[in-house]
Amino acid sequence: MSAPDPLLHPWLALVIGNTRLHWAAFVDNVLQTTWHTRHLNATDVASLIQQQFIPNSWAPFTTDSVPLLPTPGHAEDDGLHNAELPLYIASVVPAQAALWSIYPGSRELHLDQIPLQNLYPTLGIDRALNLLGAGDRYGWPVLVIDAGTALTFTAGDTRALMGGAILPGLTMQFQALGKYTANLPQAHAGERLPQRWAHNTPDAIQSGILYSTLATIHDFLADWHRRYPNAPAILTGGDGARLFPWLTMSDRTPPLQLDLGLMFGGMQCCRQFLLSSFTDR
Repeated sequence: MSAPDPLLHPWLALVIGNTRLHWAAFVDNVLQTTWHTRHLNATDVASLIQQQFIPNSWAPFTTDSVPLLPTPGHAEDDGLHNAELPLYIASVVPAQAALWSIYPGSRELHLDQIPLQNLYPTLGIDRALNLLGAGDRYGWPVLVIDAGTALTFTAGDTRALMGGAILPGLTMQFQALGKYTANLPQAHAGERLPQRWAHNTPDAIQSGILYSTLATIHDFLADWHRRYPNAPAILTGGDGARLFPWLTMSDRTPPLQLDLGLMFGGMQCCRQFLLSSFTDR
């Protein structure tokens, strides 16, 4: 990191997903960049901490570009009183989050710290952060469709959860057919949408999973826009960029926007809320 600057407040955001780690670098409220890594082990975590998260320290874990952040000029006023680079963590994999307990600058976010109403105890914090980020960026009411390991639908209005749904994501559906059937091959989603009426088994698996997933999303979108004709619907998640052009290729598709950074917008909102809470004390 560079020399300390008392006017700058750099920080890292880490969203621990079921299959990958999602990272972002901020300076104050300005997002610098995002990158992704595999799940880490204790040795990996210790190495990053020891090297103070400098760009070269990430080389074993990602080919994405990681920025050189300024050194924090002073500790954030969040009640922890240390001058380490703050690392805000939101996790759906407790064992991965626990690895960061050795870092004094880590701050794990919990569901009861998210400034949203009507959250139930088992709601995934990733869904809550996506909803918070979408509402802050696009306004309320809003629907978030997260095409990740699971395909989730999360709706909210006026900083409150309205409800949602969960089903297996694309990769999970492909893996399930390969694992739980004796004669079906392992298939994967391709870069192109396959023919609906396939002439071989791998293409038939692709067709069944992809067209049924698209139909499900279309159905939820149609219902959402019947209820809230002018409300935004946002697609995010690891398969979001793949699904978006297929979902929007028809003029009959209800309005849909792609935003792969919703969770970090939610973490930014949550950080501001926590900092203001400590400042007001």
